Amino acid sequence: MTPIPAELLSRLDESPDELFYATPRFVTHIDDAAIAAVTQLYREYFTPGGSIVDLMSSWVSHLPGDVAYREVAGLGMNAEELAANPRLHRWVVHDLNRTPRLPFDDGEFDGGAICVSVDYLAQPVDVLRDCGRVLCPGGPLVITFSNRCFPTKAVAAWRMLDDEGHQELVARYFAEAGNWNNVEILDRSPGRDGDPLWAVIARSTGPALGPGHRHPSRRTHTGDTR
Repeated sequence: MTPIPAELLSRLDESPDELFYATPRFVTHIDDAAIAAVTQLYREYFTPGGSIVDLMSSWVSHLPGDVAYREVAGLGMNAEELAANPRLHRWVVHDLNRTPRLPFDDGEFDGGAICVSVDYLAQPVDVLRDCGRVLCPGGPLVITFSNRCFPTKAVAAWRMLDDEGHQELVARYFAEAGNWNNVEILDRSPGRDGDPLWAVIARSTGPALGPGHRHPSRRTHTGDTR
């Protein structure tokens, strides 16, 4: 697979992300109905009692309130936001655009999430490849997104594409990473009057085998499983 050209992963604002995220934002970036759709996905894909990593996290994680997990670890850019998140057992401030390798062990988590933030990844393939490393084999990574963003921090490819293109782009990130299978593209938009909500979900095959290698059994599914 031809790598995504570097210019398509450039951003209008290439200043350090730590400056952009220095001030906490105690807001949600999708409406309540879309948040409920995210929560429902987590209910379906994350096993109760498992360990979850919430990547690009904030002061809320949208996990089901009635489900207990062994551990929820958060990784984000603002310490105040992460400290205020009641679902996190532990958290770390970490800039994935500067250091795509996650500060976690191989196979440490049963599932992972990236909520309405994938558009800001400047090295998305490297990040998703390492996400596959820290999830146990078969563990799902649930990536959700809507139709809004901070345009100066979104990569050029995201700004150029429409909603369907965003779904295909995230699926390509998984494919290029090389250590994911069973990719699903879902439309979980709650209704015409609210924020739309899409998800691209794949399951880890473990640490990447190395450059130019791909794991077997790669399948892609599209549709709405509501």
